[in-house]
Amino acid sequence: MENKGLLFIPDISGFTRFVNESEINHSRLVIQELLETLINANQIGLEVSEIEGDAILFYKFGNPPDLEQLYRQVEKMFCEFHQHLIAYEQRRFCQCKACSSAIHLTLKVITHYGEFTGYNVKNFNKLIGKDIIAVHQLLKNDIEQHEYWLVTKNLLPDRPPDFKQWMQWNISTKQTETGEILFYYTQLGQLKKEIQPELFPRLQLEEKRKIFSLTKEYDTDIITLFHATGDFNYRSRWLEGVKSVEMLNHHLPRIGTKSRYLLDNGQSVIYASSYSYHPDKIEFSETDENGKSTRYFTLEKISADKTRLSIDFYMKKNIASELLFKLTKKKKTEEHFNKSLNNLDTLLKEIDFSADAVLWEKVNPDVKPYNA
Repeated sequence: MENKGLLFIPDISGFTRFVNESEINHSRLVIQELLETLINANQIGLEVSEIEGDAILFYKFGNPPDLEQLYRQVEKMFCEFHQHLIAYEQRRFCQCKACSSAIHLTLKVITHYGEFTGYNVKNFNKLIGKDIIAVHQLLKNDIEQHEYWLVTKNLLPDRPPDFKQWMQWNISTKQTETGEILFYYTQLGQLKKEIQPELFPRLQLEEKRKIFSLTKEYDTDIITLFHATGDFNYRSRWLEGVKSVEMLNHHLPRIGTKSRYLLDNGQSVIYASSYSYHPDKIEFSETDENGKSTRYFTLEKISADKTRLSIDFYMKKNIASELLFKLTKKKKTEEHFNKSLNNLDTLLKEIDFSADAVLWEKVNPDVKPYNA
């Protein structure tokens, strides 16, 4: 059985259209996260042969796996794929076409048992064999929907069982270079109804007290100002005392994103704790890792080329801590943020955000705000 084994390909449908009609950098990062999600969902010891753009070629030498075990693997990958998309849709900051259309991506899974072998090219292990060709040809078929599980006859002697009450199997064939392949397939879309939304801590400002508030107006549009203030890549250019910022988890900013700030006097970890978007008003907040303080940013459109920025500083309600802060740190912290607001003027003159602003203006403004 050393040259026989399972071939397993999860394929992200809609990828080509997604890339062609989207901002290429964000679409690349969205797909990267989804491929990592699929790899992390591997629970039956599959090996990765290679990443094929919008798909992953998994394999496992040996006897055919139990069909129910194989279904549980398909189910896990499918549900975690869509759970990731749902979570990103709820938490994302960006309104570009790549990010706003990611929720519509779909997943199909091709499973086949056949003969193949591997060979090494430097550090890469490649698979070769007639069934490698066949399984890739099975990706191109006449199935209209794009969320299904396809099982070839090689993996089962009889018609596959219904693992779910709603599951219905269809039978079809595919003509390949090595002959006709009989396969069964069933739709998986119903599984999305079983996905539980991921819960995460919500910002509760009623548990905090506003210590001070600062406001400044800028001669720029609201989207440009949001890119300047919200993009962590620019924090060290305007936020006083920040040397650099390191992203600790997500590739694209969203609620829950953690960052490590390297400061003049040490370091601090903060996370994005809320976000709300409207064409005339953008709000977002950041909270320190222990939840003791929050800075709340509000951007308000005054005109096409004028925007007001407010920064509200909150602390967790505690009489002793609030009193100590007001006596020892409040004045210095206010001066810190006042200097930061002035630094933004310089950044806005030095960086050209016009391309980003144009991209945002092309997006449908009727976006449902999300505020944690």
